[in-house]
Amino acid sequence: MEEKIFFKNSRNEKLVGLLSIVGKDKVAVLCHGHSSGKNNKTFQAVVPVLNSQGISTFRFDFYGNGESDGKFEESDLSESIDDTLQAIKLVKEGSFKKIILVGSSFGGLNSNITASMSRDLHALILKSPVSDYSEVFLNRYGESGMKKWKQRGQILYNPEDSRGLKLNYSFVQDYRKYDAYKTAGQIKIPVLIIHGSADEIVPMSQSQKLVKLIPNAKLVLVKNSDHRYTEDKKFKQMIKLISDFIMQF
Repeated sequence: MEEKIFFKNSRNEKLVGLLSIVGKDKVAVLCHGHSSGKNNKTFQAVVPVLNSQGISTFRFDFYGNGESDGKFEESDLSESIDDTLQAIKLVKEGSFKKIILVGSSFGGLNSNITASMSRDLHALILKSPVSDYSEVFLNRYGESGMKKWKQRGQILYNPEDSRGLKLNYSFVQDYRKYDAYKTAGQIKIPVLIIHGSADEIVPMSQSQKLVKLIPNAKLVLVKNSDHRYTEDKKFKQMIKLISDFIMQF
């Protein structure tokens, strides 16, 4: 049974999460992708699997997403890192022995940076993580689209999304302050990276580069899978990779 938890970021704004306690040995903190949320398909699938194996879970909405405070257009990487550090602090105060951080896509970039800063983590899982947003956005919008975004100060984030979410150019200015490849060497805990070999949003090459820079990391490529692991067989494979890795500790 998951309990709704309200906690604060460093600016005293409300964040909302769901905590499922089935034991105090291990807890997985789950960080969602950009414009997603704590109730995404992956988390709804992986939580019962982990809980059945005695692993507690905490999934939450970043600032500007889901039930948490803020507007999506004002969200950025720095804020999500702070949100994650606050989530880690929350479960640490709950006396869990081992904290495993799990990040998907944008949440993977966030978790990568967070893991280089935190000393409270036991292991890290990055699912289809963004390592270089400059490449991702250039592939998505092109050079002309990026110039228009900068000139206008805002862009329609995903034209295919019926919510019509917009994103401020300040997001770009903020992520440029970070270099996931440079900070990778500071991550000393065991790391599993999962990436679809046919990922159409985040190039597989980013994870192939990243795994070489983290001292204790392993990369598993899910053959012919897209970014969302749309095919049921590949989705189940991804969920199993996550649960099997956490069960090792």
